[in-house]
Amino acid sequence: MLETKNITIRFGGHVAVDHVSCAFAPGTLTAIVGPNGAGKTTYFNLISGQLRATEGSVHLDGVDITNDSASSRTHRGLGRAFQLTQLFPNLSVVENVRLAVQARRKEGLNLWSVWLDHRDTLARAHELVGRVKLGDRADAAASSLPHGDQRKLEVAMLMALEPKVYMFDEPTAGMSVDDVPVILDLIRALKAQRDKTILLVEHKMDVVRELADRIIVLHNGQLVADGDPTEVIASPVVQNAYLGMTTAQAHD
Repeated sequence: MLETKNITIRFGGHVAVDHVSCAFAPGTLTAIVGPNGAGKTTYFNLISGQLRATEGSVHLDGVDITNDSASSRTHRGLGRAFQLTQLFPNLSVVENVRLAVQARRKEGLNLWSVWLDHRDTLARAHELVGRVKLGDRADAAASSLPHGDQRKLEVAMLMALEPKVYMFDEPTAGMSVDDVPVILDLIRALKAQRDKTILLVEHKMDVVRELADRIIVLHNGQLVADGDPTEVIASPVVQNAYLGMTTAQAHD
């Protein structure tokens, strides 16, 4: 479904992502790991369209989307949390999700349209708000939500777009212990559908071990490991050089 071919980006003399070729199949969750500065988020930016590649290409469903804008890639089915989805801070939680549902259904984005004209859209928005455990905050302004709830709202908006590919960049970062299970349960549910391609950048190895079908490791912008999570995590070179942990820590 999704593939990068020799994707590369240079900033001056620095090669941030260096000829990374990788394909991601439907029904799989791939974790992208590596130390800080390894190129993980930059790789995500190249896939989602926030950055343009110096070399190489990105393909979705066999179509070259390298020159497509980020918004065009979204319409093709490439969805990214948390940078692609933007909150409307002065609108309520459910209104934010309603706009995303309307965008998916191409109903237009008229903020002043009468609610009753879009009862199905509103019902779908409330359903998604409930799934991210924000039902009791549905009418609250997005700007009033704490960080963890804003992240849950962004996931609801991403789900409203019904993408083929979900890209999660450290989805639980900065969240409270109580909020983390909500996000992980949503990712598990998406994975269980077996028709979505999921990419996950995550530093928490317990999350990676539980969710990932496959791990790829980036270091200095290069793809240095790719395979079964157990084998990749157990690799001494990955543990010591790239994940910065010992064998004992990897199995805690």
